[in-house]
Amino acid sequence: MRTIPILMPQLGESIAEATIIRILVEPGRAVEAGCDLFEVETNKATMAVTAPCAGTIGQIVATAQTSYAVGSTLAAFEITLENAQSLGLMDEPKPAASAPSAARTGSAEVENLHFKISDNDVISTRQPTVEPVVGGLPVPAGATGASYISPRMRARMLELGLNASDLAGVPGTGAGGRVTVEDFEAFLRALEQHRMTPASPMRIAVADSMRRSWTRPLATVGSPIMLDAMLAHRKKADPKPGPALYVIRALALALAENTAFAGRLVGNRIVHPLAIDIGFAVEVDDGVMVPTLREVEKTPLAKLVPTYNKLVEQARARRLPNDVKRPGIATVTNFGTFGIVWATPIPLPEQNLVLGLGAGSKVPHWSEEVNMFIPVTEAELTLSFDHRVLDGGGAGRLLKRVAELLQKPELL
Repeated sequence: MRTIPILMPQLGESIAEATIIRILVEPGRAVEAGCDLFEVETNKATMAVTAPCAGTIGQIVATAQTSYAVGSTLAAFEITLENAQSLGLMDEPKPAASAPSAARTGSAEVENLHFKISDNDVISTRQPTVEPVVGGLPVPAGATGASYISPRMRARMLELGLNASDLAGVPGTGAGGRVTVEDFEAFLRALEQHRMTPASPMRIAVADSMRRSWTRPLATVGSPIMLDAMLAHRKKADPKPGPALYVIRALALALAENTAFAGRLVGNRIVHPLAIDIGFAVEVDDGVMVPTLREVEKTPLAKLVPTYNKLVEQARARRLPNDVKRPGIATVTNFGTFGIVWATPIPLPEQNLVLGLGAGSKVPHWSEEVNMFIPVTEAELTLSFDHRVLDGGGAGRLLKRVAELLQKPELL
């Protein structure tokens, strides 16, 4: 027999750590290849760490509700020599190297762990235990808080995993109202008097994303649209698209007509998208996930329905495939499902646009055909955008074009 470590795998291109949510096995249990051993949570999804081959669980080092860096040892795993050979592990075992910790991971506790395998073999690893903190780009705080941060205080904040925005409400006693280190330490002591609960990796990721989004000048325009044509089409459609999917398809067709609207400003150039990939917001526990539909402008509405429905289910279970996590060029959010009439959603840092659909309601509408008011179903459509790339006029024209396409749903 040979004993190998079960390591925290690289669960995504930008993932440096993950939190153990549940331990699914116990020491001494025999498992098959691919069996789920640990349920882990990253800032993007919930996934499983699986057995690389058939074997028996040895000592379990990981503990639930604790974050571990990629490459950290989670458990010992006993396998046959044949399986070890198939995995390319027949060389003399070497100490497992500790993976580099994520940038700005806050405080870390380092512990030496040893597994006794036989008289001659010992697996040893210096394993970091990290708090789930995502380092964001510092943003300017308001006049009532830290307008200037000294290198000394910035180093202290980095040590604690804090951002400049966390100090926006701290009154400063220094020159010109600056927040001093003493003010900062007093603020930390005052926090200890409050009830505090740890933020989930999802909530931290959303907060970090919004901080980075707000480094740009953002603006929002809105306009009412009539939904009667879309609702009538949906009644007859099989399968039935959701209201957000109609908006996604209409936005994709509108952007395909002028891709500069979805471009990104990099230096002194507008970078046009290669494809019209549109994301959509799905509410999950303590956050939002944004799966992406690819090449929406080339795919008819009816063919998008099964893919859309499947992605909604996977997002709610927080088990999205990696290929749909890559952001599209814009996002659609149906905040009307919460009874919200008007909102100003914020585009993701990688995007220029986010289109929002409000709750529908019956309103009177003047009809020139019958020369009287008639009842129609109306909702607000809002478009938030990066004002460096798009002006109010262009945003208004894009919004108008989306509304026009929604009046002819049979063409979507």
